[in-house]
Amino acid sequence: MNNTPQHRENLGLWLGLLGVFIFGLTLPMTRLATGTVDAPQMSPWFVTWARAALAGGLSLIYLLAVRAPRPTPEQRGPLLLSLAGNVIGYPLLLGWALRHVTASHAAVITSLLPLATAAAAAWLMHQRARLGFWVFAALGSALVALYSLLRAAQMGHGFGLTWADTLLVGAVGAASLGYVAGAKVTASLGAEKVISWVCVMALPITLPGAWFTWPEHTILPTSWLALLYVGVFSMWAGFFAWFRGLSLGGPLRVSQLQLLQPFITILAAVPLLGESLDAMTLGFALLVVATVFLGRRMANTPKSN
Repeated sequence: MNNTPQHRENLGLWLGLLGVFIFGLTLPMTRLATGTVDAPQMSPWFVTWARAALAGGLSLIYLLAVRAPRPTPEQRGPLLLSLAGNVIGYPLLLGWALRHVTASHAAVITSLLPLATAAAAAWLMHQRARLGFWVFAALGSALVALYSLLRAAQMGHGFGLTWADTLLVGAVGAASLGYVAGAKVTASLGAEKVISWVCVMALPITLPGAWFTWPEHTILPTSWLALLYVGVFSMWAGFFAWFRGLSLGGPLRVSQLQLLQPFITILAAVPLLGESLDAMTLGFALLVVATVFLGRRMANTPKSN
C-alpha cells in the first residue's frame, strides 16, 4: 500500500475537500428542513435538537467501539462550551435565519467564520496576531455589513440590517467560540473524539428536545432527508473527514480549502432550492473570501516580541 508522505498529503487534501463539500451543503439542507416563512416545514428548534440527537447516537456507537476514555473534569468545561456553541447556538440561529433569507445570502455572512474563529482564538487562547490580521478582519466585517445593507434595500426592507442578518452574525459568533473551545482539548482527546463527546454529552438535552418539538403537521419527504443529512453528515461525519484531512495533509494547506465553502453553498443552492446565481452575492463572496485568505495568513504569522 502506498504510504509515502506525498500520498498522505494528497489523501489529506481529498479528505479535506470532502469535509468542505459536506459543510458547504449544510445551509441549503437546513433551509430545506426548516422551510420558509411562507412554507414552513420543521421548526428550527426541532431541527437543532434532532440533528444533534442523530449525531449523538452515532457518536455513542463510535466511542464505545474505540473504547474511548471519559473526558476528565478539566476537559468537560471546554466540551460544554463547544456544545453550547456548535450543537445549540449555531444550528438554532442558522435555522431561524434561513427561514427569512436564502442560503446564498447566508453563505456570504457565514463566510466570515474562519476569521471569527481566529479572532476568538486570539481572545480566549491569548494568541497574538499581527495588526494586518485585525485590519482584514475589520474589512471583511465591513464588506458583510455593506452586503447586508444593500440586500435589505434591494428587498424593500429599507437601508438597515435585517433581523435574519443579526441571527447569522450570532451564529458565526457561537460557532467560532465553540470551535476554539473544542480546539483546547483536541490535543489531549483527539479531534474525532471531541466532536463525538460533545454530541454524546448533549443527548440529555437533545433527545427530550426532539421529542417535545416533534412536528405536528405533515412534513415533506425532502425535508426529512435534509434533516438526515445535517444530522449524519454536517454534525458528525463531515468532522471525521475534515479532521483526518487536516492531520494527513497539514493544517496550513488543507485549511485553505475552507475558502471554497461559500461558493459550494451558493452553487448547491441552485439545484437544491431553485435559487438563482446573483452577481452581487458572488461578488461580495469573492471579496469576503479574499479578506479571509489574507487575514488568515496574517493570523498564522504572529508578531514577535
